[in-house]
Amino acid sequence: MRAIWKGAVSFGLVSVPVKLYSATESKDVTFRQVHAKDGGRIKYQRVCSLDGEEVEYADIAKGYQTEDGEMVILTDEDMADLPASSSREISVEKFVPSEQIDPMLFEKSYYLEPEKSGAKPYALLREALEAADRMALVTVSLRNRMSLAVLRVRDDVIVMQTMMWPDEIRKADFGSVDTSEAKPAEVKMAQMLVETLAGDFDADDYEDDYREALEALVKAKIEGGEVKRTPETRKSSGEVVDLLAALQRSVDAARTSRGEKAPAADEDQTTEKAPAKKPAAKKSAAKTPAKKAAAKKSTAKKTPAKKPAKKAS
Repeated sequence: MRAIWKGAVSFGLVSVPVKLYSATESKDVTFRQVHAKDGGRIKYQRVCSLDGEEVEYADIAKGYQTEDGEMVILTDEDMADLPASSSREISVEKFVPSEQIDPMLFEKSYYLEPEKSGAKPYALLREALEAADRMALVTVSLRNRMSLAVLRVRDDVIVMQTMMWPDEIRKADFGSVDTSEAKPAEVKMAQMLVETLAGDFDADDYEDDYREALEALVKAKIEGGEVKRTPETRKSSGEVVDLLAALQRSVDAARTSRGEKAPAADEDQTTEKAPAKKPAAKKSAAKTPAKKAAAKKSTAKKTPAKKPAKKAS
């Protein structure tokens, strides 16, 4: 595991230097959007909805759309003026009974590991939380945003769980629920059902059957050879063809603008072959002076001297 944050837990005059680790990870099978015909990856471009041009990432800003559809653009300078905090402190505000925290408020979980110098106060805080059967309500700055969180103990490790703000919890506003009283016999039967299904929770008793079946399906397709080979070279070769076609169109357009006729296909081939032979002729010509220079050093020295003299005159 790799620490994603370093700081200190402070309660009273005690400070506990700690490291923060993500306590959870997604086990979902991830998919890519691909072309069903050849398995090529589907890619998306950042295109402006007004001019249709692709926008560089550096030119993208944050925008807030008003109720009447207008856009408010926020610059980096605007964002820098906001009351953000970069404190490296997990500050304990109070110790609250566990049952007072609605689980719906919990967002993400992290493990806290003490630094070597903070092992003793870490153990002290852990024991205090367990003995009091309370959670420590804390404030912490993560990603430059202040958040509420709680500290609790799990398997002798202090866990920090970030929380959503109270106004981020939506109300069940979907109409009234039928509050008519149930018959005594119905209530009794429901209670019997609850007692019949009563038991203790053990996370190991449950497995993600869908994910396991999906992984088995993918594995079977791989073993059966049902895969698409999509080498990266296909993309680069396509780009070269497009470039050559674009250059050819540019040449034709230039000739047309000068009133020249586009050459026939045979003439194009002849024209393209001619430049290919010229470099070979130049190489052979270049070798001849090299041999003469090796044979007669004095002559090679005199020849370069004469050329500048002619240019000067």
